[in-house]
Amino acid sequence: MVINLSASHSLVSNWVSELRDRHVQNDRMRFRRNLERIGEVAAYEISKELPSVVVKTETPLGIHESKVLAQQPILATILRAGLPMHNGLLNYFDKADNSFISAYRKHHPDGSFEICLEYMSCPSLDNRIVIIADPMLATGASIIKTIEHMKSEGAPAAFHVVVAIASTVGIEAIEKACGTNVKIWCGDIDDELTAKGYIVPGLGDAGDLAFGTKSQA
Repeated sequence: MVINLSASHSLVSNWVSELRDRHVQNDRMRFRRNLERIGEVAAYEISKELPSVVVKTETPLGIHESKVLAQQPILATILRAGLPMHNGLLNYFDKADNSFISAYRKHHPDGSFEICLEYMSCPSLDNRIVIIADPMLATGASIIKTIEHMKSEGAPAAFHVVVAIASTVGIEAIEKACGTNVKIWCGDIDDELTAKGYIVPGLGDAGDLAFGTKSQA
């Protein structure tokens, strides 16, 4: 299932517009903060769908039966571009466990590329709900690789994927490869993907815009 947070106008639409705007996006602090804000909104929306339990909360004047999360989710991010959105999720799920994944595109001379996953740090995944943050969902290869690796390391109950901008191609790839147990939350959705796997109109390289250019290919 796919949720486009910009399907109807809200502040998310404004933040995505600033992420895209070439005259605004070079302000790295604003760029990171806008990604963080989208992560915060997604966290709030996702929280409505997580299992809850009723606990008795003692107040100064009595007892209240309160609904709270039955279990904290695991917040996962693909380094480095996913860090600002991860921080936004963590601002709201402030008791969550965390996972960090190092994955990158290894480009070949013919212009093709493959996703290399070098490292993953995470708690036990068994019967846990995992929320993965990555600002750009282009081909979907990084997310698919991450989900497949997590499934090989444990038995997660479900996945939520939070992105700033997704391509329809990437969404379809995840749905085909990962089944129905993955819900995708998007700041916005673009239809075009270039031959090199970049979203159009997109916003550019989210990692570079957030943290500066890198010398590696």
